[in-house]
Amino acid sequence: MATAGNNLSKLDAATLQSLPNGAPFRVGIAVSTWNQEITDALRNGAMEVLKAVGVLEENIIVREVPGAFELPLAAQLLLKCAPTCHGVIAIGSVIRGETAHFDYVCQAASSGIMRVGIDQNKPAIFCVLTDDHIDQSRARAGGEHGNKGVEAAVACIQMLGLKANLHGGTEYWD
Repeated sequence: MATAGNNLSKLDAATLQSLPNGAPFRVGIAVSTWNQEITDALRNGAMEVLKAVGVLEENIIVREVPGAFELPLAAQLLLKCAPTCHGVIAIGSVIRGETAHFDYVCQAASSGIMRVGIDQNKPAIFCVLTDDHIDQSRARAGGEHGNKGVEAAVACIQMLGLKANLHGGTEYWD
């Protein structure tokens, strides 16, 4: 994650080369259309990384959902339905309002996405911004704090590489 002086969204050629080869993988992206300015930027950042490490464009399956609350089910469907994905990135943006709704949506999205990954035994990466205002979201969707979609894609590829290494390849997953 981006902190003062440490922006993990900045990927150079050496960093990209250190990541596992993405060619054997199918990756799902479940993306919320709520706060679409932000989620489109996050999705684009994730897709850029996936392609850069060799995931074929036809093996990146993008599906839209209305909001962050719906992301866990979309992630589960991407991991279970044909063509099944080896991993999924759940992308959303929740901006704090005047009520407790923010807390309920954020908690449901985070615990739901974690549960999907554990239940499906496949990487389910949480890329839901939970910000106080739109300027914070913009700063994390390609602004001064990088692009969290980039970081999520890196995490997904690293976890896919780990699983492939531990299981001897992707042919054992489907």
